Amino acid sequence: MHKMQKQRGFTLIELLIALTLMAVLAGLSWRGLDSLMRSRDVTQAQVDKTAVLQTVLAQWQSDLNAVQPIPGVVDAGLQWNGNTLRLTRRATTWRADGSDAGLWVVAWTLRNKQWLRWQSPAVQTRGALLQAWAQAERWGQNPSSEDAARETSLIPLEAWQLSYFRGNAWSNPLSSSGNVTPMGAATPEGALPDALRLHIDLPASTGVRGRLTLDWMRPNFSNSKT
Repeated sequence: MHKMQKQRGFTLIELLIALTLMAVLAGLSWRGLDSLMRSRDVTQAQVDKTAVLQTVLAQWQSDLNAVQPIPGVVDAGLQWNGNTLRLTRRATTWRADGSDAGLWVVAWTLRNKQWLRWQSPAVQTRGALLQAWAQAERWGQNPSSEDAARETSLIPLEAWQLSYFRGNAWSNPLSSSGNVTPMGAATPEGALPDALRLHIDLPASTGVRGRLTLDWMRPNFSNSKT
């Protein structure tokens, strides 16, 4: 009769060591996965902030590209007072009957470190245009609840400034060489600046900290300087 072979198993100590090693490996794996997930979240947040900034600047360019000079009514459709930019632009929506919606009065300003944009309803008459133009000015200075209802909060800003390019030179829009004409005064056709330079100081919360400069050029401008 053959003797039964003894089957040798794991000892309690070996099991404890194996479980300890598995726990350590699981912990290291979790830390690596957690770090990876955190990095992904940070990267996605950065991408989202950059996308918001790009959208805002695209709107800025769109407003300027659609500027509509109104000689004799508004200073060529573009006016800067050092804190608020007002402009008249073509509306991009159409009326129910398919006819042109007219114009929008748009304003950009900085208030409480926040860049804001305001837009009027579409206007089609001189009276409505003048009223919307005055409302945009009031909104930039001391907005009422009615004025604030038409504003959109964009991105945080530390500061912003504009420069005009006229006569082959950049100048302060508020200086004598770049100053605006009072509202209601006649302005020559094509009185828009040849180019406009935007300077914005971005806080870290926007994802792109520091100064950003963006130039816009009037579509029919041709610089003949050599």
